[in-house]
Amino acid sequence: MLRELLVRDLKLRYKRSYLGIAWTLVNPLAQVVVYSFVFRVLFRVNTPNYTANLFVGITCWAWFQASVLESTVSILSNRDLIRQPGFPAVLLPNVTVGSQLIHFILTLPVLVGLILVSKIPITAAVLWLPFVIAVQYVLTLAFSLLAATVHVNFRDTQYLLGVFLMLGFFLTPILYDMQIVPPQFRAFYHLNPMTYVVDAYRAVLIRGAMPPILALTAVATASGLLLYLCYQLFRRTSANFAEAF
Repeated sequence: MLRELLVRDLKLRYKRSYLGIAWTLVNPLAQVVVYSFVFRVLFRVNTPNYTANLFVGITCWAWFQASVLESTVSILSNRDLIRQPGFPAVLLPNVTVGSQLIHFILTLPVLVGLILVSKIPITAAVLWLPFVIAVQYVLTLAFSLLAATVHVNFRDTQYLLGVFLMLGFFLTPILYDMQIVPPQFRAFYHLNPMTYVVDAYRAVLIRGAMPPILALTAVATASGLLLYLCYQLFRRTSANFAEAF
């Protein structure tokens, strides 16, 4: 059922679109071009391999942001399915996160091409990439379940999340390197799990090094616990979803 819903989501998303799933690359590439111009040309940022670092940060954040925002309305947007007896509502946020994961994976060949053009060596550290993706999947799914649950009864959730995610984008080291953050503010950055996820991607894909294992393991553990708690909350409230429409 999950597979069929995922295929259905992808077909409906790009129905009657000339470029189809190629639109997945248009937005991140456009952002990379604009931000590279602003920060490399205007502000003269000297971060090595800045364009590749920027592309990694933008695409992994796009997966997280789009998944959470779309999952927020996934229950209300599928009233007919929710009203079907026995339909597992928990599949809907999973479909959204899985769909966005496919979009993220489709950007990886472009990233590899950018890495090769930038003459960045690809090392054995890239074998850690599936683990980093798995950590982000668990983290993203946890927040997606929570957002979907809350939005059923509090319809302003999607608007509040839009604001918080916009702020989160700029407060996560995506457009800049963590080293330029003043020391007195770094403690706040360390509370952001996406800080470690973005750094892990850059480590295995660009720096050719192992990801920060201890930090990433801590994020994975916390994400797993959060996913369990959010699933329990979702399961307990899902019985009343049909009555909230």
